[in-house]
Amino acid sequence: MASDRIQRAVPEFSSVDQERQHRKQRLAAALRLFGRFGFDEGAAGHITARDPELLDHFWVNPLGMNFKQIRVKDLLLVNDRGEVVEGSWPVNTAAFVIHSQIHAARPDVVAAAHAHSVHGKAWSSLRRPLDPLTQDACAFYRDHVVFDDYTGVVLDLEEGKRIAHALGGCKAMILSNHGLLTVGHSVDEAAWWFITMERTCQAQLLAEATGTPVSIDDDQAEKTARQVGGHASGWRQFQPLYDWIVASHVDLLDE
Repeated sequence: MASDRIQRAVPEFSSVDQERQHRKQRLAAALRLFGRFGFDEGAAGHITARDPELLDHFWVNPLGMNFKQIRVKDLLLVNDRGEVVEGSWPVNTAAFVIHSQIHAARPDVVAAAHAHSVHGKAWSSLRRPLDPLTQDACAFYRDHVVFDDYTGVVLDLEEGKRIAHALGGCKAMILSNHGLLTVGHSVDEAAWWFITMERTCQAQLLAEATGTPVSIDDDQAEKTARQVGGHASGWRQFQPLYDWIVASHVDLLDE
């Protein structure tokens, strides 16, 4: 019965070990979802989750392991010098360069996600922000930026710092000629913003290919952004996806 349903809420933790386990489970699930949605492109793409105790360390997917196969026990713990502290696989250098600087510049950010998804890549070549064409697009209204300083694969810490500086306090970035990047106060939130931003790019590309889309006016876009673009909203939207991926991938939570 509806009255018996438990209202889901952002969890609280009784220990740092419990919070670490939770973040790692969410991270592995987010990576599986990215694989399921086709966001993988060879060895490219990464999602990170800040460790709740070692705040300058983060958990990340191993370089070269397919998103569709990652389990909790496969995740790497990386320190602020790019060294793998826990795990046996190598770390993606670009993941360290980009994510380490975002985590350093944004103490509020628990997780960051970046991948070479098809529609995000296509939209990034236009070097334009997204327009508020749909209700879902309004989550990014005045809360995303375009980084138009493309210099190849991100391997230089200085470029990582420029990316973090350009992101500022926003939840998302379009990396020109590259792809999308999103952040959040939880792994759930960062992953959801990426998923819905990729779909928002797809929707705008389809709309512009069909005709001349009409944007939501500024007042309504701002109002809708408050309704659909908050931290709690991003967290909540991820929960059905988490339930589904865990139920359908029995090895995902192996530790």
